[in-house]
Amino acid sequence: MAEKLKDPMVAWRRDFHRHPETGYEEFRTAGIVAKHLSRLGMEVAEGIGKTGVVGLLRGEQPGPTIGLRADMDALPIQDQKVVPYSSLTDGKAHLCGHDAHTSMLMGAAQLLAGIGRPKRGNIKFIFQPAEEGLAGAKAMMDDGVLQNPKVDAMAGLHVFPTLPTGRLTVCKGVSFAAADQLVIKIIGKGGHAARPHEGVDAITVAAQVISGLQHVASRLVDPLEPVVITIGKIQGGYMGAAIAPDVEMIGTVRTLTPSLRARMPEIIENVVSGVVSSFGAQYELNYFTGYPAVLNDESMVDLMTQTSEQLFQDKRWEYAKPSMGGEDFAYYSHSVPSVFFRLGISDGSAATGYPLHHPRFDLDENALPYGAAMLAAIALNFVSTSSLSYETK
Repeated sequence: MAEKLKDPMVAWRRDFHRHPETGYEEFRTAGIVAKHLSRLGMEVAEGIGKTGVVGLLRGEQPGPTIGLRADMDALPIQDQKVVPYSSLTDGKAHLCGHDAHTSMLMGAAQLLAGIGRPKRGNIKFIFQPAEEGLAGAKAMMDDGVLQNPKVDAMAGLHVFPTLPTGRLTVCKGVSFAAADQLVIKIIGKGGHAARPHEGVDAITVAAQVISGLQHVASRLVDPLEPVVITIGKIQGGYMGAAIAPDVEMIGTVRTLTPSLRARMPEIIENVVSGVVSSFGAQYELNYFTGYPAVLNDESMVDLMTQTSEQLFQDKRWEYAKPSMGGEDFAYYSHSVPSVFFRLGISDGSAATGYPLHHPRFDLDENALPYGAAMLAAIALNFVSTSSLSYETK
């Protein structure tokens, strides 16, 4: 049934790809989604978490409720692909697959609406804004997306270019890392480039700080506890013949355990302070707590893997190591039993092999029916077999 929806899912995905919208600006995308859900006869709520959309397929009898989630936002990166569906908006592009996530969940909604109302329980289709660093999941939760009726479990997926098309991987327990933000300002003293001893070169100090931070994982943290510190943006200076008076660096810190996450601000500040003081510079450091780790519930993972084998009649899945990527699906997973799994989108070509967030990221659209079918089947299996408590609202 999902294969029969491949063409419309491809069309939706390419339309979203041409017209990307970043966090909390997904008005066009949300409008298309809302109209689709309404045409399917669902109860539809708009403006949840500002630009989120929720469709409700209510069962014939009271029962458990499962939420299926897709994120709708694009990235503030220029699309460098030369394809018929390249982004038409300068500086914005779907380079993380959220256009595919949205299209697959629209497909799953059409599949389930076509089958008819479940005998018991409810299925919520949660189309979420602002996953890319702006906590759209939390915004939707603050607006009550997990209530009325109360959501008993959540399921979602993310496309992965390192996996062949249609292959699935999943983790039990921690699945994606906690993701925090780091902003460091190095304050030196400007001057002429030909007389560096009269100034304090903030660029040189910043370079040493970056080098020092890369030693945190190798020398200051238990090697069995994964941590990633990446400085992704650095800005400072005026010209080649001038000593930069200050430099600002922005980065991310990824951890898998709450204990290490709690220690990271102090560890980082000790490194920055030691390096900066040795050069006679000063610094300002701001550490912002971001998304928590994604937690996969063991019973929900079992449901997902059993559903895969039932659906495809073979073992198309395998267990994987946790990803150091961050995901705001984490907020749902800390509130209700959840499963968040990965779907392969690579056909082996160079075009589908670029990593997430790369300016030329693309995917094999043959993966779309796999994702839609998995989401729909997980929902059907959950509402028909779950013994969780539920509300009758």
